[in-house]
Amino acid sequence: MGGNTATKTQNHPHHQAFDISIPVPPQGGSKCYDDDGRLKRTGTVWTSSAHIITAVIGSGVLSLAFATAQLGWIAGPAVMFLFSLVTYYTSTLLAACYRSGDPVTGKRNYTYMDAVQSNLGGFKVKVCGIIQYLNLFGVAIGYTIAASISMKAIKKSNCFHETRRKNLCKMSSNPYMIMFGVAEIIFSQIPDFDQIWWLSIVAAVMSFTYSTIGLALGIGKVAETGKFRGSLTGVSIGTGIGAVTQTQKIWRSFNALGNIAFAYSYSLILIEIQDTIKSPPSEAKTMKKATLVSVTVTTIFYMLCGCMGYAAFGDLAPGNLLTGFGFYNPFWLLDIANAAIVIHLVGAYQVYCQPLFAFVEKSASDRFPESKFITKEIQIPIPGFKSLKFNLFRLVWRSIFVILTTIISMLMPFFNDVAGILGAFGFWPLTVYFPVEMYIAQKKIPKWSTRWLSLQILSVACLIISVAAAAGSFAGVVLDLKVYKPFKSS
Repeated sequence: MGGNTATKTQNHPHHQAFDISIPVPPQGGSKCYDDDGRLKRTGTVWTSSAHIITAVIGSGVLSLAFATAQLGWIAGPAVMFLFSLVTYYTSTLLAACYRSGDPVTGKRNYTYMDAVQSNLGGFKVKVCGIIQYLNLFGVAIGYTIAASISMKAIKKSNCFHETRRKNLCKMSSNPYMIMFGVAEIIFSQIPDFDQIWWLSIVAAVMSFTYSTIGLALGIGKVAETGKFRGSLTGVSIGTGIGAVTQTQKIWRSFNALGNIAFAYSYSLILIEIQDTIKSPPSEAKTMKKATLVSVTVTTIFYMLCGCMGYAAFGDLAPGNLLTGFGFYNPFWLLDIANAAIVIHLVGAYQVYCQPLFAFVEKSASDRFPESKFITKEIQIPIPGFKSLKFNLFRLVWRSIFVILTTIISMLMPFFNDVAGILGAFGFWPLTVYFPVEMYIAQKKIPKWSTRWLSLQILSVACLIISVAAAAGSFAGVVLDLKVYKPFKSS
């Protein structure tokens, strides 16, 4: 995504409302403009893949060893593979809905909700919007929790190293959540999604860094012990070390489904990513290739990280592979991995939240078009660089958003359960239901035809999985809240 995609016209308000006015050429495209009058998009398979990888290989990868431990050697890898297939397939359906009508010259849909509006319309648009933006809000909370855990883990691993593990090194994660929140307030002032392409690529590199370190430490642990731990059915039922009750086994297995679903969630920002792709070839073709590259890469990483983590620790696999202190040494390598997680999550937070920011700011501008507080852009010259656009409403609203997500994270810092809830809540409606329904509507697939039935069976099956995952994750939160004391060190 080149920097020249950042400037848009006021004639197309689907993105932010604070754009520089430029003369709009005749609709139909030219050397400098696309067919919708906007500056030429420059995104490619590789920049789109970088955005997807940034969104997908997030903190979710670190919980996969725990998820695999709940399901076992048979169901664990099988469920991950099935989720990857469903994610890829439904993403291709969603990519086909970027343009309404003709896949090459049809009207562009700039956001996920635009696509729902064009293909389904009515009440479903409001339902989609509520689900999408609640999910984005939840992801911001989940990433704040994960980042604070990693920052605390750096301090804790150094403490363990200095005291030779004689000290429990208890500390609160709240200061680290506040630090992360301050960083996000600063980064959230980047005015539009396309302008953060460089942040996305840096974050993608970081995700590979900590995933590779986690994988290497798992392989090293297996080599050290000389055996693969774990069982075909996962965590054992009973009273031994790491064993659980029958009820716990069921809830934790369901929670594992939510954790895996969370690890694969990115469909809700796919349309926004697709809107940065140049054409020809058609944006749908490029996005399908980018999706295949991204899902293949992430699935390989997921399989390796989840399976090697389970092989290393068996039933005792920690909820977060790099912060659960299954590993203690080399402590400097753990510090690098956790620092990479924090840097990645700074970028991923912005990738996810920019569509929500843009939606609120556009709605405010539409409702109060005469308000200088909302619409006025202040140009701040920076010597040697392009002028920085500053807007008071953007500063206030985005800062309040970050502060709110930070406070909620402090009150409920349960990474695995929150990840499970987010995965369950967003997977079926945003990754499966709406893409399937939009595709059926756009391609005019006859009701009760073989293809229609197949798509509906897929949707219902994923709904059942999401309900089960949500039940398991909420049960986990209830159990956590019984023993958790806010603002206490741990």
